[in-house]
Formats: sequence, C-alpha cells, structure tokens
Amino acid sequence: MLDQANYTPRLRSFFEQTVKAAMKEEFGYKNDMQIPRLEKIVLNIGCGAEAVRDSKKAKSAQEDLSAIAGQKAVVTNAKKSIAGFRVREGMPLGTKVTLRGARMYEFLDRLITVAMPRIRDFRGVSGKSFDGRGNYAMGMKEHIVFPEINFDKVDEVWGMDIIICTTAKTDAEAKSLLKHFNMPFNS
Repeated sequence: MLDQANYTPRLRSFFEQTVKAAMKEEFGYKNDMQIPRLEKIVLNIGCGAEAVRDSKKAKSAQEDLSAIAGQKAVVTNAKKSIAGFRVREGMPLGTKVTLRGARMYEFLDRLITVAMPRIRDFRGVSGKSFDGRGNYAMGMKEHIVFPEINFDKVDEVWGMDIIICTTAKTDAEAKSLLKHFNMPFNS
C-alpha cells in the first residue's frame, strides 16, 4: 500500500507544476483556488446476471477491482427484489471503490499510460461523456487491460465504469483539465 504522507504521485507533481499554470492562462483565473482539480475517481463493476446465478462472481469481481484500485472494494447489494430478474433484496450484484488523494492520481496515471494503450482497436475516448457539471464518465469492456490482473487466473472478464469527478464548473474546463493530463480524446 502507498504511504500517502511521504509520497507525491508523478501526475500530482505534474498538475502542481505545469497544469495549474496552463489552466490559469487558458481560462484567466484570478485565484489559484478557482483552478479545477481532480476530486475523486469512482470505479464500478456490475456483475448482473452472472452474480445472480453464482454468488462467488461478485467476490471475484471485488478481488479484481481491489487489485486494480490498490484499496479494498465494497460489494454492492440489490436494494429491491425483482422477480423477473431472479434478484432478491440484499443479493450481491457488483462492486465499487472510490479513490482520492495519491491513489487517485496513481490510478489515473496507470489508466492513461498503461491500460488504455493495451485496449484492442483503441481510437481514443469520447469527448462527449461529460455530465454538464465537470464530471467525466467512461466505460471499459474488459478489466484485463490493467497489468495488476493476471490473465491466466481470470475466471470472468468484467466490464468496468470509471467516473472522474472534478471541481470544474463547466464541461469545457473539465475537458481541458483532462487533456492536460494527456487523456486521449477522439473528438
């Protein structure tokens, strides 16, 4: 695990030294506190029908997500019973983890520099997946692109949601912030 007290991730240093100045110049901020920054990154794996058939699938997804994130993931349970999907209240259906601080910057660095180049037929991520308040959401079809996952020991390939929350007020500011971090947008 990371010793967050004495460790500054490469991307955090890059933000402090380069990105802040570029953003201040680009948008004309008068105060450093106006400059958008990363707030948190939320990772989510929904197991769905596989977890309904076999309850060990959610546990497997939790272990994989914990390895990717570097911190323990939480199993998410069904809030309601839905007979048509054979889901009962309290049944484990997925897993999630919220990253902040040093782990957040480390994950974003690994996502951009290691995982995305390993995606098959990768042409960049959509530049339209912002929510209007400066947050960006993207999905991955396979979680096995991360180097922490041993391909031989994977029993199921999971899709994954990645939500990057920023303090930006507009989508343009958030997109500019992520572009400075070398996020490969295709549009």
